[in-house]
Amino acid sequence: MDTDSLFPICQESQKQSAVDTQIGNKPMTFSNMMENCSSEFTLAEIIEMEKSFKGLKEASLNPEFCQKLATQFSCSHNRQGQSSVKWDEVHAWFQEKQEQEVAKSTSSIKLFGDLCIFSSTGGPNIKHKTSPIPKVESAVVLKELLFEAKSARDLAWYDVGSFLSYKVTTNGGELLVRVRFAGFDNSNDEWVSVEKEVRERSIPLDDSECHMVEVGDLVLCYRNDEDDDMYFDAHVVRVERNSHHLTACNCVFVVRYDHDGVEENVDLHKLCRRPS
Repeated sequence: MDTDSLFPICQESQKQSAVDTQIGNKPMTFSNMMENCSSEFTLAEIIEMEKSFKGLKEASLNPEFCQKLATQFSCSHNRQGQSSVKWDEVHAWFQEKQEQEVAKSTSSIKLFGDLCIFSSTGGPNIKHKTSPIPKVESAVVLKELLFEAKSARDLAWYDVGSFLSYKVTTNGGELLVRVRFAGFDNSNDEWVSVEKEVRERSIPLDDSECHMVEVGDLVLCYRNDEDDDMYFDAHVVRVERNSHHLTACNCVFVVRYDHDGVEENVDLHKLCRRPS
């Protein structure tokens, strides 16, 4: 829909108040644009942009979308007596939001990499105390990185949602990290060993990938218990290769669970392989 026809008065107001690329005699840069415009958005406008960014992500940088939002904001009764909003101000806000998302992901990747290096080398001589992860990295949801952690409560593996803080034990200097499991609240947070109980997420297998599972392989296996359904480490002890029906795998895999030694016959869909 043509926004010009909807808001002719506002469009004219925006044309009158537009400033090309300068603030006074100072060239317009991204940083001073943000300083100039960030305080000019109303709370309602910020909430609207937050919602839009959550749903659209990179698509929110589309100039036409930014112009539409700028027009909407400028015509709001909350803007009476204030200057109109320009599309490039909205675009700059989304640009900064996008850069913040990238920075969070990069910080999380560096942080976890540093913790893994620390764990494998013994780390520097530091005080044995709990240390919160810096605020910008605290409770960061690892959207790009995919990890799983082993719970001490049931010895099952769960996807990691967030790394919250870390500490070094006084006995042996083992590095522990506090994790929040994906899909669980903070009552289920646990301290786990970075070296022994955190790893890259296991990979589900397609029907055409049954040849990748061999006797002796470590796999993550889905187990149906009376009380709960969980994923446990297991080793493949036997494989019965069967012809596939069309594209469906009919092979049978005999696994032995590491934590209790129980053997079970399972199909391919219950197995996840470890990343190579």
